Amino acid sequence: MSTLTTPEPLTKKYITPGVIILAILAFNGIAFVLARLFFGIGAVTNLSDQYPWGLWIGVDVAAGVALAAGGFTSAALGHVMHREDYHAIVRPALLTAMLGYTFVALGVMIDIGRWYYIWHPLLMWNGNSALFEVGICVIIYMTVLYIEFLPIVTERFMGRVQLKGILSILNRPLESLLRTLDRTLSKTMFLFIIAGIVLSTLHQSSLGTLMIIAGPKIHPLWQTPVLPLLFLLSAVAVGFPMVIFESLLASRSFGLKPEMHILSKLGTMVAPLLGIYLAFKLGDMVIRETFVYLLEPTTESVMFILEVALGVVLPLRMFLSRAVVRSPLWLFVASMLVILGVLLNRINNFIVAYTPPYATGGYFPSVGEISVTVGFVALLVLVYRFLVKVFPIISVEQRHTSPVTKYSIRGTAK
Repeated sequence: MSTLTTPEPLTKKYITPGVIILAILAFNGIAFVLARLFFGIGAVTNLSDQYPWGLWIGVDVAAGVALAAGGFTSAALGHVMHREDYHAIVRPALLTAMLGYTFVALGVMIDIGRWYYIWHPLLMWNGNSALFEVGICVIIYMTVLYIEFLPIVTERFMGRVQLKGILSILNRPLESLLRTLDRTLSKTMFLFIIAGIVLSTLHQSSLGTLMIIAGPKIHPLWQTPVLPLLFLLSAVAVGFPMVIFESLLASRSFGLKPEMHILSKLGTMVAPLLGIYLAFKLGDMVIRETFVYLLEPTTESVMFILEVALGVVLPLRMFLSRAVVRSPLWLFVASMLVILGVLLNRINNFIVAYTPPYATGGYFPSVGEISVTVGFVALLVLVYRFLVKVFPIISVEQRHTSPVTKYSIRGTAK
């Protein structure tokens, strides 16, 4: 007898006390979104001409894009590098990235003044604009993620289309469509995987370019010519911790055994990535001699120290420990610290470090802004929980008498 893990829809019940709490938070966020759409952005936010962006850009967009990096890092590991052992985490990472970018797009839409002009970048191109590059890459990459998800849809419904009544006339056309999609995507999927990885590296770094353009409005601790590189390196470094965090959380929520044989291997890869990011960040500080600002008792210096100490140095030390990478609890804590570090970095860059030259006051997010952000996170979790019950995404252990076979590019056993 041998153990084989295969992706399949989960049979656990959907409604739980935690789901009810998440639903309340989601509906509260949706209510504030509707108020923003009907009554204007000033009705629910503390944004102004002096502070044109805040929590929605710093967290929902900038941090959301970085934390969705698990999609392209796991795709690079599983498909481009052909590390077959990691295919079990590719599908959950793909789903997390797809939902993450979907909510990033929603965050951008509700943040812009005239939200109904969200389609403008598709037609009104400006090749000299860093913001345009970010916007068009996010739109294209989100489309690529949905295309990458299509093989999971065809696998779930192919051979199972059984509409009743008058709709039964659609059974054969739908079945034919599913099989055509399956054949086509199996031959062309590598193109979309490579495109997704390339697009991710482009817009992850371009978010840093946006802050370079802000010039002296950004505190010297964060304002640096290598900011695009730091944004990219931090996104790459948080990719695997985000996959580990999501996998352990999902295992606990659905009562499944954690895939520690995979997650521990991922954990050993995090320390070198964090080390490279830390080396560039501290090296840049030494070259620019901005470490002198750390001696000043300011909010910026405290936030910078917290970002680096809690979000980079501490988890770097933890991931170097074999005991940590072999323990589900400590691996979860270490991954959560990396996620916290990237979240703090984006908040620091877009909110804490940003000071308009003629500001007459400060900025702090309103109840409406916080409610929308929390509501988006809650809604993302609810949608994730629903989709893993419908589609074969999370791998479940099964007993087989035949030898264990390796996985194909789609994550199913050959």
